[in-house]
Amino acid sequence: MVQALRRLPSPRLTGLGAGLFASASMLLVGFLDWLLLDGSPLAFGLLFLPVSALTALWVRTADLVTAPIAVPIAFAVGVVPIAGGSGGFGGQAMAVVTALAVHAGWLYGGTLIAGVVASVRKVRDMGRRRRRPVPAGPAAPAGARRPAGAGPGAAPGPGPTGPAPARRGPNPARDRRPAP
Repeated sequence: MVQALRRLPSPRLTGLGAGLFASASMLLVGFLDWLLLDGSPLAFGLLFLPVSALTALWVRTADLVTAPIAVPIAFAVGVVPIAGGSGGFGGQAMAVVTALAVHAGWLYGGTLIAGVVASVRKVRDMGRRRRRPVPAGPAAPAGARRPAGAGPGAAPGPGPTGPAPARRGPNPARDRRPAP
């Protein structure tokens, strides 16, 4: 089972790409459901759950927060073909709103799945970062501060004895010399 899961593709989508993937997938599911099953809400909801999980699995780590946001939008896009409705744009809009309200359980379930998967991935990523060793020596990270006087162009900052002394402007009382 684990080997079969490892053979699955593992793309890393941006936040926008994950939203587009979920929306296009649910629109395709909606049209297929309308054509083959005459708009079955059960089939649509059951197919929404794996799309939610895949969206959260395939989004980049930096964009994990977008998965639980993109999934409900994809549900709303996909419910348009199966909503029914008649009487022009107003009738279709009311049918979509009604379908969203009636099938809110599927919507919440898929959003919960995407949120849990994204949260687990984020916690695992934070654990990996915590265990990662900090490089020592000249291969220090680019944002690391060097001690004061550690070479040309060194930024003033805390040195080995503490913070760098504050620069003072001209002080006429201190610059006066006693008369001979």
